[in-house]
Amino acid sequence: MENVKKPIGIVVDEAADLTKEIIDKYNIGVVPLNVHWPEIENIPGDNIYQKIKELEKRGDKSFGKTSQPSPKAFIDVFTRQLDSFEEIISLSITSKHSGTYNSACQAKKFMGENGNRIFPVDTLNASAGTSLIVFKLIDLVEKGLKTEAILKELEVFMSQIRLYILVESPSRLEASGRLSPMLANWFRNFQKMGIRPLLGFKEGKLGPIGVKKSKDMVSTLLDEYEGKTKSFRSENKKIWVAITHGDDVAGAEKLKGLLEGLGNVEVKLVNLADNVLGTLVGPGALVLAWAPAG
Repeated sequence: MENVKKPIGIVVDEAADLTKEIIDKYNIGVVPLNVHWPEIENIPGDNIYQKIKELEKRGDKSFGKTSQPSPKAFIDVFTRQLDSFEEIISLSITSKHSGTYNSACQAKKFMGENGNRIFPVDTLNASAGTSLIVFKLIDLVEKGLKTEAILKELEVFMSQIRLYILVESPSRLEASGRLSPMLANWFRNFQKMGIRPLLGFKEGKLGPIGVKKSKDMVSTLLDEYEGKTKSFRSENKKIWVAITHGDDVAGAEKLKGLLEGLGNVEVKLVNLADNVLGTLVGPGALVLAWAPAG
C-alpha cells in the first residue's frame, strides 16, 4: 500500500531544546547545530554544563565556537520529512545571532520543485521561546489549518512571546560577542549590588531587558512573570510556559511548581538547554518563556 503523507511536518534546529519524547511523538525533524570545542571532548560529565565545570576546575578558560549548519544538513532533514509530509514548516533560531535561517532558505532553493513545499520561519527567538512556537505550530496543524493560515497565526503568536534569561556570569556571552564588553560590565556591576539583570530578545537580538533585586534566580523569574501576566490571569486566560536550564533541574522544577501555583498556566516543557546555548550561558542558567495560549 502506498504511504499516505500527512499534510504538514515540522523541522527545527537543536536550539529549540525539545525533549526526545516530543520529537518522536510528533515526528519532528531536527537539524544539528555545530559546536567546535576540542578541549571539552574528553572531559567527563553527563552534559555540557558538567563538562564546563570540570574544565573550570582544571583552570581551562577555553570557549566553544558555534557555527550554523550547512544547507546540506537542512536538505538531508527536509528530504526525509518530505517522505512523510506534503509540506514542511521549518523553525530556525533567531537570524540576528545565527546564519541557520539563511542555511534553511538556501536549502529550500537548492531543492528545486520540492522547495516549493518548504516554508522556513525565522523565530527571532531561541530555546524555551522557540519551543513555545513549536507547540503553537503543533496545535495549529492538529486543528487542520492550511500552511498560509498557520504562518499568519505563528507571526502573531511569536510577537507575544516573552523570554527571560538569567545567567551566573556574562563572561561566555561576552567572549562569544553576544554581549558587548560595555554591557557585560554593566551586568557585573549590577550583580555586585545584589541586582539580577534580565536578558531577553528584542526583535531577535539578545540584550538586557530589565533588572530585578532578588535573592535567587527562581524568585526573580517568578516575580517578573507574576507581574507581567497579572492581567491575563485576572481575565482567566491560559498561559503557556516553557523552562530550560543549565543543569539546574531542581531550580527548574521549583519554578515550574511555583508558576503552576499561580493558576491558569500550562507548563509545556522543562528541559536542559541545548549544547549551543550552553556554550554561551554557562552552568546554572535559567530560562523562562511564556505567551498567552491564544
